[in-house]
Amino acid sequence: MTDYQATPQSDQLALTGERTVPGIAAENYWFRRHEVAYEYILDHCAGRDVLEAGSGEGYGASMIAARAKSVTCVDYDEQAVEHTRRRYPELVVHRGNLIDLPLTDGSVDVVVNFQVIEHLWDQSAFVAECHRVLRPGGVLLMSTPNRITFSPGRDTPLNPFHTRELSAAELTELLTGAAAPNGPADAGAAAFDVRQMLGVHHGPALRDLDAKWGGSIIDAQIDRALAGDEWPADLAADVAAVATSDFDILSADDADIDASLDLLAVAVRR
Repeated sequence: MTDYQATPQSDQLALTGERTVPGIAAENYWFRRHEVAYEYILDHCAGRDVLEAGSGEGYGASMIAARAKSVTCVDYDEQAVEHTRRRYPELVVHRGNLIDLPLTDGSVDVVVNFQVIEHLWDQSAFVAECHRVLRPGGVLLMSTPNRITFSPGRDTPLNPFHTRELSAAELTELLTGAAAPNGPADAGAAAFDVRQMLGVHHGPALRDLDAKWGGSIIDAQIDRALAGDEWPADLAADVAAVATSDFDILSADDADIDASLDLLAVAVRR
């Protein structure tokens, strides 16, 4: 696990509600929940040309760069792009729209898109762009909050920055093109085979913290934040101590995918 806790405050990218960043103790649960997915996919990126579409702060792309042949980042937010260029000089960073990627056809082996698809208005167009820039047999790695557990019982997202959240079945339809208006041949439909649908779950230590905090350490954080209440010292300490090893990433064959916190799809370009 990379140690981001010592990040100087002057070099931290501001929180906006749309992303998580390293080095903030109160944000540590969410950061580690995102970071574990990057750790999981490093073998897919080893020795390959990788695009991270929606690279945010840049910490994930930096992790990938230690294993990949090359890493290119694209993000629409100008502040994030400038921050990533300054803090992670090993990365190539472009400012661009994710539904019009500034890459040539068939130019990368892997596209990583983590915690981004739920923010996009035209999700099918973005998936089609991923298909365009990938080489035949290339891999799309996509993570997103599981709609069933992130916004339970709702058709519209709880998070005001999200346009459309997805269940495992809905994410599979999006990636395979099954949900396209005119079927898989539709111009907005991408032809991917979903090889794995994985879920991020709390491991034993986090399940213990769920029990300690009235059933959910997530709700304990959110409730106090919404109320503007100061966190108890033991809650702050529990959150700051969360590690990536406290999460389990399990396949749909090994655990109920609809009970997962986040989804992680491994899809191959046809």
